[in-house]
Amino acid sequence: MTVLHVPPSLTLPLVLASTSPFRKSVLSRLHVPFETYAPQIDETPEPNESPATLVIRLAELKARSARSTYPQALIIGSDQVAVVSETILGKPGTHEQAVKQLTFVSGKSVEFLTGLCLLNTDTNQAQTDIVRFSVKFRKLSDSQIENYLAVDKPYNCSGSFKSEGLGIALLSKMVGSDPTALIGLPLIRLVRMLEMEGVSLP
Repeated sequence: MTVLHVPPSLTLPLVLASTSPFRKSVLSRLHVPFETYAPQIDETPEPNESPATLVIRLAELKARSARSTYPQALIIGSDQVAVVSETILGKPGTHEQAVKQLTFVSGKSVEFLTGLCLLNTDTNQAQTDIVRFSVKFRKLSDSQIENYLAVDKPYNCSGSFKSEGLGIALLSKMVGSDPTALIGLPLIRLVRMLEMEGVSLP
């Protein structure tokens, strides 16, 4: 049995407002106990809303949606979109949409914007930021796309691929300061936010 180190400064419970198993796995790297909460929010973009504004707004909405359940906690909210040629690529949802997205991004550079929010519901203070990460897709054949989707089934992932899975084989280049941002939870920035709340890691 592994005993996790609990920072003495973590006086408020830590909550991840997400049902994503990928974000949960990433946050587990910090070896800090946390709970998860399933946010119920409308993720529809507002008219003429920029990708950056969208991810920040949704990240904070997700965090604040847990406030009534956790009135004294540090709540993490995160949201991500993929952007190529000023077009937002959300979660495909279906196989057909995933094929369309991967066909569209074939040979192109895609920027992933991850909005991050750390909300202290005890003080109602929220820290927010956007972390960017770019990838360049290889030229993909129809069979490569179909073979990839059969393995990873990334239908709940922005841009229709998982960098932590076989999706890495679709890329020719990655550019960014924090690879965990590509998975949807930028730990480097989150650690700085936690430090602002008095939580020291490690």
